[in-house]
Amino acid sequence: MMFYLWLLIALLGYAVVWFLIAVVKKRNDVADIAWGLGFVFLAWLAFYFSSQQGRGLLVNMLVTLWGVRLAIHIYRRNRGKPEDFRYHQWRMEWKNFYTRSFLQVFLLQGFFLYIIALPVMAINLSSNHTFSPIDYLGVLIWMIGFFFEVVADFQLSKFKSKPANKGKIITIGLWQYSRHPNYFGEAVQWWGIFLLAVTLPFGWTTIVSPILITILLRYVSGVPMLERKYQGRTDFEAYKKSTSIFFPLPPKRR
Repeated sequence: MMFYLWLLIALLGYAVVWFLIAVVKKRNDVADIAWGLGFVFLAWLAFYFSSQQGRGLLVNMLVTLWGVRLAIHIYRRNRGKPEDFRYHQWRMEWKNFYTRSFLQVFLLQGFFLYIIALPVMAINLSSNHTFSPIDYLGVLIWMIGFFFEVVADFQLSKFKSKPANKGKIITIGLWQYSRHPNYFGEAVQWWGIFLLAVTLPFGWTTIVSPILITILLRYVSGVPMLERKYQGRTDFEAYKKSTSIFFPLPPKRR
């Protein structure tokens, strides 16, 4: 348990560093870059404290691939642009802005990150090095989720890069099956990582991780915030009627 406490303290320090970066940069959307990299930081720190080789190394490679790619993608998306609309709105609305930013953005994100990373920490701090069929299933599910997130992000970036699509809503590729295929893919990846931990002693308790990230993406900070941004637009309302909100399904006839 002491290792988990040290990891929590280290994560608090990580949150403070990114908060200071946000203050200097005057943009809280750096928290989105810190999100993926935070899992990478926590994963390898747990690996340092452990005697893991096989299973820990595998899960850390998956987390690193996901976290670094996501951070690079968000950095490129935000580079040269104003602060993300969600964070800018809070900047305009909040009193005691810096206090609320630290507590409600960076510290709260760190709390969620720690809970979601529980299977990663459990794997790294475990002495179990053997693999089972469930582990291979977990890797397969993770790969499916990674595919959805990467391809959806690529399709969206390519769509937005064309001047003719300015102000339009993407309805092609994976986006014709789900209005948020990237968020769906991120959630699926954590269900895969959970399966890599489930065979460990008390590994089943880490199911809180995929449940939490799925709830956050689907009902709290992911889907709802973007849906509100486009709510009321004629094209978006038509898109809503034909396309599943989260889980990919065949589009309905309009």
